Amino acid sequence: MEFAEVVRRRRMVRNYDPDRPVPPDVVDRLLDHAVRAPSAGFAQGWGFLVVEEPADRERFWAATTPEGGGRERWLAGMRRAPLIVVPHANESAYLRRYAEPDKGWTDQSTDRWPVPYWHVDAGFAALLMLLTAVDEGLGACFFGIPPQRLAAYRDAFGVPAEYQPIGAVTIGYRAADHRSPSLRRGRRPMDEVVRRGRWN
Repeated sequence: MEFAEVVRRRRMVRNYDPDRPVPPDVVDRLLDHAVRAPSAGFAQGWGFLVVEEPADRERFWAATTPEGGGRERWLAGMRRAPLIVVPHANESAYLRRYAEPDKGWTDQSTDRWPVPYWHVDAGFAALLMLLTAVDEGLGACFFGIPPQRLAAYRDAFGVPAEYQPIGAVTIGYRAADHRSPSLRRGRRPMDEVVRRGRWN
């Protein structure tokens, strides 16, 4: 598929065919593309938890789903995904990398970082997975793990303290889905979001 078509077709898919697993070679390509994302100082401070087995997927949803909330339809479709990948960011990997001699910093302070690039880079990796899914004829959805469920998620999967999940990605073959009501807002026109030369 042409890259422009991949970008055009990318959207958050919230319902999957539970009877069609993602082939192992496709899972490998998703991860291989994810680790080709840019990272500050080539720190590569990410970690990916791949959740494929039915019991593990059930454990994921049990650990991450808050009580109530009225999201039954969303959850029913998302739970059908045969693959979940959780990208994590490791701040300490970046702080250690930038304290190395070639970077010139001698401490591991976060004061020099204008934004937390460990989160940005893990987000880049997640986007490459979303685009790869489209190229492979799959659907995918990036979503957040509720803050009140992070401890349960960590306990359920033994995630080390230095790794912070930035969200999760469900992946699978698309099933009939409903359009998000948010799409009624429409895409903002370019002249509202792009400035050339200077802001005003």
